[in-house]
Amino acid sequence: MSECFFVTGTDTDCGKTSVSELVLELLARSGYNTIAMKPVAAGCEITAAGLRNVDALKLQSAATVKLPYEAVNPIALAPAIAPHIAAEQFGVDVRVQDLVEHWRVLREQQPDFLVTEGAGGWLVPLNSTESFPDFVQQTGQDVILVVGMKLGCLNHALLTVAAIEAAGLKLRGWVANQATATPMMAYKANLKTLKQRIQAPLLAEVPHLTCLGDRELWLQRTDLLERLGYIPRSPLERLQRA
Repeated sequence: MSECFFVTGTDTDCGKTSVSELVLELLARSGYNTIAMKPVAAGCEITAAGLRNVDALKLQSAATVKLPYEAVNPIALAPAIAPHIAAEQFGVDVRVQDLVEHWRVLREQQPDFLVTEGAGGWLVPLNSTESFPDFVQQTGQDVILVVGMKLGCLNHALLTVAAIEAAGLKLRGWVANQATATPMMAYKANLKTLKQRIQAPLLAEVPHLTCLGDRELWLQRTDLLERLGYIPRSPLERLQRA
């Protein structure tokens, strides 16, 4: 059975893609096969191959199972605006059931992990009646919350946690991500407050990683996967899985 996670965030630009990339990298280094999905992406560039979203491309590259772009990002929209508005402007029909069916096709490939990244925050609409939580509920994924550590994150994080729980979904953990170069004032105090008020475990603190060296050092030192409950595969297990 594949382990399936939906990565959401407190808001736009909180670092969902960066954290998803790190998770996929950790899983790959631990011997796990991974597939990534970005169901809906707005803010795509026009290329010779079609519309392409930079975040979806990063997820496509980070996953160990290499799939065509359209398999990773089935709904690509050009305007960098709310997905349901962009879809409406261009006559694109975004339906949760279609996204669920696409997700199930990916899961049927039986990766060890299927990591799906949302768009914007938790309650982003997909059409006039459906939103991302509907997709997560129908696929039964556990949720990983990325908290962008900046002014306002306490309210955003606690409201998001409450909404996830109200939807009857399991929050497997959260990540405190410093998405900008400017450090958050009273970072430790804010982190302490979140740890006191969020029952799910803090999986990791991610500093603002300014270079490949910083990123590599963080990857070597983090115990994020252990906090999720996973350990690296042995060489024999990797051979049997191959």
